[in-house]
Amino acid sequence: MVLVEETVTYLEMTSADQLVPGRPPPAPLTMERLDPASLPLLRSTYDRIGAPHRWVGRSAWSDAQWSAWLSRPGMQPWIARVDGEVAGMVELELQSGGDVEIVVFGLVPELVGRGFGSHLLTLGTRLAWGAEHPDKAPTRRVWLHTSSRDHPNARPNYERRGFRAFRTEHRRRDIPG
Repeated sequence: MVLVEETVTYLEMTSADQLVPGRPPPAPLTMERLDPASLPLLRSTYDRIGAPHRWVGRSAWSDAQWSAWLSRPGMQPWIARVDGEVAGMVELELQSGGDVEIVVFGLVPELVGRGFGSHLLTLGTRLAWGAEHPDKAPTRRVWLHTSSRDHPNARPNYERRGFRAFRTEHRRRDIPG
């Protein structure tokens, strides 16, 4: 195990009109909502996105843990595709009171830096604002968090799309070395 220090920044958008769309990508992105039966695809995509950043949260989860997570009310996993190939993922959690958390957001490593991230975030944020909550509440806030261990362009992308920081935490934790 390696002790790492990280800064976690929580960002939010409180109105759909705060979204500043990203530039069009070099090739069309399509979004596909997955169901729990798509667990292998979702799991492998999560692992591909997180590997360069040493995401450790779900990498050790069993299939049962993944299934339990995805079966929770309000969970919406989405896969982005370019020319039919997996490009990234957006996972939304519809929360009570009209909040939507973008729990996971990212591109597969082969597409990072190629002009897809801002558009994928735009699409994911639009999905969050348009989500139908189980309690029928309208979406009032979309929020997410990012770590200093994420891609260096993650936070700037969130901020360029209109998200604003509302809390910062400094953490120390062990991750596999």
